[in-house]
Amino acid sequence: MGRVVLSGAKAVQTAVRREIDRSEASRYDHRLHALLLVASGRSCAEVAQWFGENASTVQRWVQRYRAHGLDGLHESERPGRPRSLDAVQWRRVEADLRKAPRYFGFSTRAWDGPTFAEHLRRCYGVDLGLRQCQRLFRQLGARPRRARGASGSA
Repeated sequence: MGRVVLSGAKAVQTAVRREIDRSEASRYDHRLHALLLVASGRSCAEVAQWFGENASTVQRWVQRYRAHGLDGLHESERPGRPRSLDAVQWRRVEADLRKAPRYFGFSTRAWDGPTFAEHLRRCYGVDLGLRQCQRLFRQLGARPRRARGASGSA
């Protein structure tokens, strides 16, 4: 059988990454698959490259497995502030970003950080700063657009 090539490979990678990040169970399965490859003789660096992870992350999963068995691959409590949006809200936000901001009553034609922040505040009761909104854009696979000046000069 010949090599299979997917068209739009980057889009496929982004969609799969989002699916993995969608739930704790998916992330656990992701770690199990990585551990299975390491147990089959693949290096942590090789597995990390295939999985789009950092080699130290895969090494940490192996260490957690050695210390705690399969239970070590489950997610533990994370330090820091809990997520502001649950999985259902994330999917709604993703759908929102596929619509123009004008659909939600904004005067801008394209999403940008300030508009996205205001949308999250209005629709989801979440008050986030500009930098956090930019991080969310990247997580959701969107790109913030900068407003163009009226004169057209930079």
